[in-house]
Amino acid sequence: MPTACASRLSGTSATRPGGAPARARTSGSTTARTTRACRRTRSLISVRILVTGAGGQLGSELIDVLAQDEVHGLDHGALDISDREAVFAAVDRVRPSWIINAAAFNEVDAAEGAPEQAFQVNASGAGYLAEAAVRAGAEMVHISTDYVFDGRKGAPYTELDHANPLSVYGRSKYEGELQVLNSHASACVLRTAWLYGRYGKNFVKAILAAAEGGGPLKVVADQVGSPTWTRHLARAISDLIRTPARGLFHVANSGACSRFEFAQAIVDGRVDVLPITSSEARRPAPRPANS
Repeated sequence: MPTACASRLSGTSATRPGGAPARARTSGSTTARTTRACRRTRSLISVRILVTGAGGQLGSELIDVLAQDEVHGLDHGALDISDREAVFAAVDRVRPSWIINAAAFNEVDAAEGAPEQAFQVNASGAGYLAEAAVRAGAEMVHISTDYVFDGRKGAPYTELDHANPLSVYGRSKYEGELQVLNSHASACVLRTAWLYGRYGKNFVKAILAAAEGGGPLKVVADQVGSPTWTRHLARAISDLIRTPARGLFHVANSGACSRFEFAQAIVDGRVDVLPITSSEARRPAPRPANS
């Protein structure tokens, strides 16, 4: 990842299946000196930031991590980003230096039956925020997803790989990327994967809840990705906005596992977990096999 603060990402330590510490996947080399410089910069510079989707799992984490800054968090009830005039009004009111868009229609299966709504939020909404950023002289971080890929590569994806989303959700998120990157906004688009954390709904909480009812749990074994802790991603974003880096980045914790392996690590032997295929799971939206 070509940014002076990339070592802040590679210095993270989540726990992945097998108990080994995970580190963020980045492209490019970094040094301990840049890590120290980034930490000093973080402690000295306060930034006025507008966080959209502030009630979600990443948005809530961002509010915590960015506490040293002047943060204005707006959840969906306070700002529907698919409403262009509401977006402009919110940005005019806050006058941020940075807009971090963590708002999304992220119900992957529901999006198959509501494509118009998914595109209004994930594509048009992202475009409205980029437009508002240009008008206000603000910079922008837009959160995207590994679901912009079809998962057929068989190796980790890089920022240079061609996107080929399989689902309505993936297509809407990719269109949102294009809206932001093709705007005149000074922006970073961050693709991440398999988020989990203490806020909101996520795979870890779903598996723990299912385990409360006893086993066995049936979990797909043919979808592979990099589980990413929201706290690490929020810290990476905090570092990134204090650097001159702009463009498209992949930011996720290192290592990879299947959904089945992840579920095994989550329940830690308390209940049985049985592997199934994606076709056996019969979900409305197709998922990439390896992202």
